[in-house]
Amino acid sequence: MPPTARLLLCPPTYFEVGYVINPWMAGNLGQARPSRARAQWDALCELLAPHASLETIEPVAGLPDMPFTANAGLVHRDRFVPSRFRHAERRGEEARFIAWFAAQGFDVRPLPDGLAFEGAGDALFDRACDRLWFGHGHRTDPAAAEAVQALIGVETVPLRLVDPRYYHLDTCLCPLAGGWLLYYPAAFDAGSRAAIEARVPADRRLAVEEADAQAFACNAITLGRRVIVNRAGDRLCEALAAAGFATIQTPLDEFIKAGGSAKCLTLRLDEPPVD
Repeated sequence: MPPTARLLLCPPTYFEVGYVINPWMAGNLGQARPSRARAQWDALCELLAPHASLETIEPVAGLPDMPFTANAGLVHRDRFVPSRFRHAERRGEEARFIAWFAAQGFDVRPLPDGLAFEGAGDALFDRACDRLWFGHGHRTDPAAAEAVQALIGVETVPLRLVDPRYYHLDTCLCPLAGGWLLYYPAAFDAGSRAAIEARVPADRRLAVEEADAQAFACNAITLGRRVIVNRAGDRLCEALAAAGFATIQTPLDEFIKAGGSAKCLTLRLDEPPVD
């Protein structure tokens, strides 16, 4: 059976750490190794190819974070809600992604002016119900939750991020098949933790330890029961296995220098999927 999932990626041709817009970049200016980043990206694509249809957008010189396609916007069926980046360094990506999605036949639906929104980095569909987990506090404005809900007709659950290291929701939370949820509780304020706990039963919540969070274990690509990550500790892998998931690890530390990992490097084009 051919792969049914569709993922958008961007080759890291111009990837570098040339500015600082998150804590991971601090201390890593000029430290990224392009050839190693490309090798890691190629290895990720090789892992994904048997399970997903991979589509690519042309990289653009001067836009080193463009490989983090998760931040391009939010896909819902045939609609695309483009991002409005908080930092000027990334705003040049917006027109490129809008043009790509328009050319692919998506219905492009921009948010109202003045709202910062960073796409599927801060907006993650639940895998068991019609719900959108919605992160805010660092990159995305809280008011964007209501605006996105109005555009796509899916209930949003706002979650406030409080640790600047986990500046996007997909760095600290990952919805899994069957209603399971992988997350790092310390990245959220008390009200947001309560919102998660009210919606996801305790026996479906997998709380990661700090070491796993720092290795971007929550920044996972999920394809059915496969969970593809940069790195996960033995205890987390065992917990995932007990829940019926296979953990696949592939080094992506070059991209972590810029604050991203597996999930950041992909954008699901068939949202919401039937995993």
